[in-house]
Amino acid sequence: MLSFARSLLLLQLPNNSALVALALDRRFRCARSFLHRPLCARAEMEPEPETYKFGPYKISGSEVFFRTELSFAFVNLRPVVPGHVLVCPRREVKRFVDLTADETIDLWLTAKKIGDQLESYHRASSLTFTIQDGPQAGQTVPHVHIHILPRKTGDFENNDEIYDAIDKEEKELKKKLDLDEERKDRTADEMAREADNYRVLFS
Repeated sequence: MLSFARSLLLLQLPNNSALVALALDRRFRCARSFLHRPLCARAEMEPEPETYKFGPYKISGSEVFFRTELSFAFVNLRPVVPGHVLVCPRREVKRFVDLTADETIDLWLTAKKIGDQLESYHRASSLTFTIQDGPQAGQTVPHVHIHILPRKTGDFENNDEIYDAIDKEEKELKKKLDLDEERKDRTADEMAREADNYRVLFS
């Protein structure tokens, strides 16, 4: 959307003025940069909410380690590999196609930033980014979310097995959220500590 708007403005410039074009280009780059600045980096930051909406469920603010005006990232109840986290739009959106252009840009810029940091933090060598967009694709929580998984050599005997593991994790996540059962694999305190560790990476 920003590129299209910039193109329209350039088309209307008299004599294709290079100086004005450069100024406009810088202005739009600045707008994109401001859009994706984490809220923790802004003056007069709004208080962190106690909970975040994840479809019909609530995620404790203690489990959220990164947020912008449009996106947030949180640790996983039952990670497939160390560092397996989720990134969501703050607005409740069921399908990827329903995201606005700004939400799409912000979501992927957030995923890129988080993936880069967590790959280094966990001394991994690769990353898996995946979206299950709709029930037939394995989505169990009707809220767009990106799985980010730091990858290491030999973490799965067959690389494609990771997608089966993600499908299983999605089903277990929904069951846990639906029943509000006592967490056995990871307690709320364990998840909060992990989020604290990641939060430092982006401070």
